[in-house]
Amino acid sequence: MNIAPSPSASPAPGARERRGYAGRALVASVLGYAMDGFDLLILGFMLPVIALDLHLSSAQAGSLVTWTLIGAVVGGIVFGVLSDWFGRVRMLTWTILIFAVFTGLCALAQGYADLLAYRTIAGIGLGGEFGIGMTLVAEAWPASQRARVSSYVGLGWQLGVLAAALLTPLLLPLIGWRGMFAVGLLPAVVSFVVRRRVEEPALFTLHAERATRGARRRLPLKLLVADARTLRASIGVTILCSVQNFGYYGLMIWLPSYLSKTFGYSLTKSGLWTAATVIGMGAGIWLFGMAADRFGRKPAFLFYQAGAVVMVFVYAHLTTPIALLVGGAVMGVFVNGMIGGYGALISELYPTEARATAQNVLFNIGRAVGGFGPVVVGALAAQFSFAAALALLASIYLLDILATVFLIPERRGALLE
Repeated sequence: MNIAPSPSASPAPGARERRGYAGRALVASVLGYAMDGFDLLILGFMLPVIALDLHLSSAQAGSLVTWTLIGAVVGGIVFGVLSDWFGRVRMLTWTILIFAVFTGLCALAQGYADLLAYRTIAGIGLGGEFGIGMTLVAEAWPASQRARVSSYVGLGWQLGVLAAALLTPLLLPLIGWRGMFAVGLLPAVVSFVVRRRVEEPALFTLHAERATRGARRRLPLKLLVADARTLRASIGVTILCSVQNFGYYGLMIWLPSYLSKTFGYSLTKSGLWTAATVIGMGAGIWLFGMAADRFGRKPAFLFYQAGAVVMVFVYAHLTTPIALLVGGAVMGVFVNGMIGGYGALISELYPTEARATAQNVLFNIGRAVGGFGPVVVGALAAQFSFAAALALLASIYLLDILATVFLIPERRGALLE
């Protein structure tokens, strides 16, 4: 099925309706994930200011990111299962609302303990959004465009990150870190719009009707390890997501600090250089979606993984402003471009009754591992140098290549079960 009308004919009412629904599902998923990206990067920019104001140690400041991502694992598991049982749209609404409310509460934090609690619970909401949004889009769009539209959800994150990189240097001096967190209440409006404007996808509705008629409902988590082939694929996807998140957070949380301490860049200049990297990431995500639909999931992943090995190592040895600007953009293409393929890849590996669980659980396990990226990079930078930490970071993508070759099956364009 292709929802796009032919050039020579007007679309039938049913086609227009499907196209309209698919578009609304995509917009809802992109907006939710954009809010996540905005929040997490402003935290990276604000850590020094928060640590100074609340008298936090470096370890305490770093743990705010780590526990946000650990909360995301809990949210991923809980909301993934609930989404497979009770509906994608309903649970997406709740995850956005929880994330918004507890991000806003961070503005009222008086010390490390309450701020850590707010960040952890906000992470629970954040953890549910990605997988549910990816599932919603995968079930709403045709197989021939599945990777492409999934990459658009990934672009939502980059739009949020880019907004954070550009706006934080401007707003932080004016409204402070508390005001920046208060902005996090805006997604609550998005949750209301999602609930009013987006319906459940037909594929899930059909599955729910069968369950209502007495079909045996299986625990979604068990379906991730249902047999040897599925277990192998689950391990492979977990490795891919772990490397993806470890590399991403290890780079993005410390990149402003790296540019500031090593080259003396101001917050504004660090933001601009980080924005160049983020723009590269956005381009990489967009190109990945098209490549994965045209050439297959595995070839696209392998090409990007090899590029990440090379470019992270190269970036660690750049010293001039222009080289850092261009090199950061190219590095961004490969390091985060792969996120454009996870939605399609995971959707094609698991049935409808476990699809959102698979998306959330496997990706958020990767987020939990990725939460240690800033800790490891920070420790290596303190012991040796940021350049040495980045060079070592490049080696983890070799593990990604092995997992893709030996554990991940190719199911490009497969009909969703």
